[in-house]
Amino acid sequence: MVGMNPIDLNEVLASFDAAWSPRIVTRVNDYDIRLARFDGEHVWHVHEHTDEFFLVLDGEIEIGLRDPGERVVTLGRGQVFVVPKGTFHKPSSKAGASVLLVEPAGTLSVGDAHDEVPDHVDVTTGHLV
Repeated sequence: MVGMNPIDLNEVLASFDAAWSPRIVTRVNDYDIRLARFDGEHVWHVHEHTDEFFLVLDGEIEIGLRDPGERVVTLGRGQVFVVPKGTFHKPSSKAGASVLLVEPAGTLSVGDAHDEVPDHVDVTTGHLV
């Protein structure tokens, strides 16, 4: 993970195909840098104490937000969005996407509170590469 050698994100992405099962590629201070594949819908959830950073590497994603009304933010390749702490959100992708996420180490993929988690969503703090 953290080391003195470059990390090839394309190689990491080629090493797994499971959607909603993030991989931890490195750590910066107390933050995990994660890669994830998005396909279909995640689950409505909230991170009460931390923002969540999304950078779309490939494809397109939508992030449903409840802040306080409901709206959807659409992100394409190369676009960034930060979901503020305390905001319920639901990521999704209709055609699949590759996304880089930044969150404090140990943050659950389904947040501190969430709707019922479907079988296709991995409840994890990330899997080490």
